[in-house]
Amino acid sequence: MADNKTIRIKQVGSPMRRPESQRKILIGLGLNKMHKIVERKDTPEVRGAIAKVPHLVEVID
Repeated sequence: MADNKTIRIKQVGSPMRRPESQRKILIGLGLNKMHKIVERKDTPEVRGAIAKVPHLVEVID
């Protein structure tokens, strides 16, 4: 059986005045507006992207 675990991510910080790499990480996660919530598969790649911008996103249970 496949593992269908997902994670909900909310953007809480603005990408303005942030390095371009951090902006691209947010876009890669599907976030582009404040307080937007997206649902992604809980993979090491997604967890790594969240770890690079912890000041801009939060994980919602």
